[in-house]
Amino acid sequence: MWKQREDTPRSTSESSSVPSPLQPGVSSGEFDRAGGELPPLKDAPAGVGRSIVIKGELSGDEDLTIEGRVEGHIDLRNHVLTIGSDGHVAAEVVAKSIVVLGRVTGNLTATEKVDIREKGSVEGDIMAPRVAIADGAEFRGSVDMQRKAPPAPSIDQGMGSLTLDAKEPLPTLTAGNGEFSRV
Repeated sequence: MWKQREDTPRSTSESSSVPSPLQPGVSSGEFDRAGGELPPLKDAPAGVGRSIVIKGELSGDEDLTIEGRVEGHIDLRNHVLTIGSDGHVAAEVVAKSIVVLGRVTGNLTATEKVDIREKGSVEGDIMAPRVAIADGAEFRGSVDMQRKAPPAPSIDQGMGSLTLDAKEPLPTLTAGNGEFSRV
């Protein structure tokens, strides 16, 4: 019923998926030994592995997952930071969105959201417009959920602008005597 697969030995002239050092051609995505250049990493997530320890300032322009230890300052203003279940962060953190599965000691500032998952732990203050703390998560600190205020509406008057912030009615000119009076 089942046809047995016949293993045929490959000849050395066939191209292999793993290039040998003597093979002249290099397929895309592999290290070019002659030119000494690494190919660009496309869509590869950036990460700090379990055995990695970073002390100092960490910044970047891509999403980052931390499974190791980071101490100092993390700045990923336009990107997502994920502290994995094995991650330990002792830092001031600024990112677009922060997801905590591991342990964080330090203040978290996010422009979109801070999400502390079930086994996540945060000791520090959180400043973000949205905060989610799952059942079983640990949090010790304060939360500031103020959104950035949109600019006050202004009325353009040609040469300048007028911003209306007054809580009281504006004075008006009465037609009779030319003096201002409150209406």
